[in-house]
Amino acid sequence: MDAVTTLPTLATVNGTLLHTLPEDLYIPPDALEVLLDTFEGPLDLLLYLIRRQNMDIVDIPIAQITQQYIAYIQLMGILNLDMAAEYLLMAALLAEIKSRMLLPRKTEEEIEEEDPRATLIRRLQEYEIIKNAAEQIDELPRMERELFSTLVDVSALSVEQALPELPLHDLLLAFKDVLIRVDQHSHHHVSREPLSLRERMTRILDTLTSVESCTFPQLFSQQEGRAGAVVTFLAILELGKDSLIEITQAEPYSELRVKAA
Repeated sequence: MDAVTTLPTLATVNGTLLHTLPEDLYIPPDALEVLLDTFEGPLDLLLYLIRRQNMDIVDIPIAQITQQYIAYIQLMGILNLDMAAEYLLMAALLAEIKSRMLLPRKTEEEIEEEDPRATLIRRLQEYEIIKNAAEQIDELPRMERELFSTLVDVSALSVEQALPELPLHDLLLAFKDVLIRVDQHSHHHVSREPLSLRERMTRILDTLTSVESCTFPQLFSQQEGRAGAVVTFLAILELGKDSLIEITQAEPYSELRVKAA
């Protein structure tokens, strides 16, 4: 038996495996955005800074930690406005605590004020407890916690999916999409090459004999421009009228597939 060469799958679009990139593929500059979830929020960043330097969480050197916190924010370069607002709010809180600690302390006769860091320390302690619990849960086996094995006997089931009738309107819409993509690659031609309807019908049949089926746009060549697309579309209609090909659609609004009858 001859070895069958299988092309690697590049992507899956609407359930269709793509083995080659489309010729008219356009990728905008901001199509890819990489998000590194190093810190889950301002408290997570503060807890990281405290742990890294083995600081006592109940006695935070607020001036030192504020300086490091602001430096990390500048290094991260947060672009998301909602996320940036949370980090900047914590920076403002740290600055407020730092300024309050720089004020002269009141005499012992006056009522003793609560430590400005107390509220922040309580929030950090609560967050640390929840974070440690989440890490312990994450270390548990996922089987029987998130994943459950099951056995289903489907031997007695018989499912027959009736293919929907393909109206001419859907075929024309698919052809319209092909024309739009062809126009994006249209060029000026000095001379025209005569296009034969019969020759195009023969070419389509030759293509379909080598594969089980293909998608509707694969029968068109974008290099031939609008004229070539029109001739190919007429050839498909003639072959369909003569019952030499079948045009099917698995479900409404899905892609059209063409195969030899």
